[in-house]
This record gives sequence, C-alpha cells and structure tokens, in this order.
Amino acid sequence: MDKQKKLEELNNYWQENCQCELRKTATRAVLGQGNASSEIVFIGEAPGKKEDEEGVPFVGSAGKFLSELLDSIKLKREDIYITNIVKYRPPGNRDPEPKEKEDCNEWLINELKIISPKLIVFLGRHAMSRFFPELKISEAHGKLIIKKFPEFEEKLHFLPLYHPAAALYNGGMRETLIKDFKKISKVLSPTS
Repeated sequence: MDKQKKLEELNNYWQENCQCELRKTATRAVLGQGNASSEIVFIGEAPGKKEDEEGVPFVGSAGKFLSELLDSIKLKREDIYITNIVKYRPPGNRDPEPKEKEDCNEWLINELKIISPKLIVFLGRHAMSRFFPELKISEAHGKLIIKKFPEFEEKLHFLPLYHPAAALYNGGMRETLIKDFKKISKVLSPTS
C-alpha cells in the first residue's frame, strides 16, 4: 500500500477515534496535507480560524508567509508535507493544552512513521516542545538537532524555526526566519 493511502486510512481512523476534547468545539479535524513521500515534514501548533473553516493547514496569513518562505528555497507546498501537533482548533486560537497535545500525539507519531522524512521542521515552540520540552525556541531556532526517540526506528533530524505568525508581528523575526529557512536546503543536500 502506498504512503498516501496509508495516511488516508490513518486519518479516517483517528477522525473516528481521537479523544481530543477540542473535537467538541472545532468545525472539523484539520488533516496533514501534502506529499506523503516528501523528505520534509513541517509541524505547526494547531489549526487557526481559517484552517478550521477550510480543513487545510496553514491557509491564513501565516500560511501565505510559509508559502513565500518555501518559494525562497525553490519548494512548493506540493513538495512538502505539513501537519500540526493538535488536529483541532483550540477555542479563540488559544495555545493547545498538554492533555490536548497528548490526545493527538499518536496520530502525529503515526503520520511521521508513514512518511519517514529526512527532516522534521518545527514551526514554533509548541511543535518543538512536543519533542524537546527543555529547549527554548529563542536558543534552538535554526540549529539542527539529531536524536533517537523510542517510537522511531532511526535517529531523526529536526530543525526548529520560529512560527511564521510570529514574523508577521515582529519584523526582525521575519529576517531571522528567512535566514533559518535557507538552512533546510543545506540539511537536505549537505554537499551543496
């Protein structure tokens, strides 16, 4: 069975069985989207209002900036896979709570196992803290982290970045994010 089909089955299963309390207040689950065979998976925090309405991750203003960043390294959304640690929108766009993250965790882990990317890019501190709760995004952004987790057979490569939404409100962070984003190509093609 191909990866896309496996992801569809996974999403169908978890839409029925996820115990996340956010299901009660969200319009729908916002499923991961993109190339199931991608070398890169981007992980955000949680769907926002626009994502909840459309059922697609990163379609608001942060998503538009993410598309610009991808374009700057010659990638398109169709080339990557993008998901969130929480699949349902928290009310009022509040931060997801630890229990909500935990309730969606197995869904995320299974997505990553199916895709088996070369690089996992965290978009923001909440995505990073799922794997590295001790790190601060202000210190870890733009730095490659290689670590083995018990859920996975091999060591994984992670690149924490600021969330694109943060750059919309802080012009200085925009330049940092553009600079950090360029490291993606170096990680994927270390000889270039």
